[in-house]
Amino acid sequence: MANVAVIGAQWGDEGKGKVVDWLASRADIVVRFQGGHNAGHTLVVGEQTYKLSLLPSGVVRGKLGIIGNGVVLDPQALLDEIAKVAAQGLSVTPENLRIAENTPLILPLHPALDKAREAARGEDKIGTTGRGIGPAYEDKVGRRSIRLCDLAEPATLSAKLDELLLHHNSLLRGLGAPEFEKQALLDGLLALAPKLLPFSEAIWERLDATRHNGQRVLFEGAQAVMLDVDHGTYPYVTSSNTCAGAAAAGAGIGPDAIGMVLGIAKAYSTRVGSGPFPTELKDEIGQGLGERGREFGTVTGRPRRCGWFDACMVRQAVKTGGIQGLALTKLDVLDGLTELKICTGYTIKGETFRRLPAAAGAQAAAEPVYEILEGWTTSTRGARSYGELPAAAVKYVRRIEELVEAPVVLLSTSPDRDDTITLRDPFAG
Repeated sequence: MANVAVIGAQWGDEGKGKVVDWLASRADIVVRFQGGHNAGHTLVVGEQTYKLSLLPSGVVRGKLGIIGNGVVLDPQALLDEIAKVAAQGLSVTPENLRIAENTPLILPLHPALDKAREAARGEDKIGTTGRGIGPAYEDKVGRRSIRLCDLAEPATLSAKLDELLLHHNSLLRGLGAPEFEKQALLDGLLALAPKLLPFSEAIWERLDATRHNGQRVLFEGAQAVMLDVDHGTYPYVTSSNTCAGAAAAGAGIGPDAIGMVLGIAKAYSTRVGSGPFPTELKDEIGQGLGERGREFGTVTGRPRRCGWFDACMVRQAVKTGGIQGLALTKLDVLDGLTELKICTGYTIKGETFRRLPAAAGAQAAAEPVYEILEGWTTSTRGARSYGELPAAAVKYVRRIEELVEAPVVLLSTSPDRDDTITLRDPFAG
């Protein structure tokens, strides 16, 4: 049986939580490999709803969860999340959660810089969550990160804080924001050390062992391909690589161990924050999609922008993200619409494109080219087989497959985990 990597095929918020939860129930280990607590997965298990940001979804199902080195980790956010799920009856301990020893940490100065920069951008702000994700990745690339393993070495920690503050305080000063004192940061990190270090280990060794003992690994992505720092709608992107290839570097395994790549896409499109969105609907239809789909960010609570399904963009995500099959979610949100539109390309200054160009000006100017399909008036909610779907809904899904050049292997028809039409088992390879 193969491993599986799950990534978003749009701009995030595609309903990965439900799909990952369904897959996690059949995996042995679930690994988060990029992003930070700017991610948000909502899992509905019986009467309980878990809103996770850092914890791998598998811990809800009693599976081993791993936070890989590709993640940037806010220690206090993690401890707060552990306490939150504990109040719901879920115990997270070093027995069911492990963290790569070389995982970079988010310190209080990172969100401070993040917010100061966004304020300075004014109308041109990117729309970050303000949680310090970008500045933490900058420190990683700049080779000045404080990593989890550093908490075990107070002398190393002290020396690295000197370098970190030299960089960050100069930036904060230039932005007119308050600077940070070393001693307060050092004392805070040393106080956190005994709480965090029991979770630390060389994750690559554990994952290497899975090759020999037949365990199934689920690699859980955050955000989505069109938010990838290289392949997304730059600069309105996240600060990490969200494609499936990042699972290897972000977990410490070879690319041959990733297994099947499953992309998650809604049956329509949404986006949180700023940036181009060619198929956005600023009318009653867009408002209706948002209301029926309960489109509010899991982390921020911000309302999501809604629009028609963009097959051109998802096809691009399939190619760059390495997606081998799609899980199409929220089909039921389209119930009752008599006419549906799918974007099949863009016109930019009179020229037609079947891809979204990389240049920011071209992306902002892109106008969608639509194909119109018949909608359906009967309900698809809760359907668990193709035979329960109206013919127009089946035709809609089939047309999406043709346009994005990838098969739909899972089809979700409600937030309930069991309301899923399974066309192919991702773990079968």
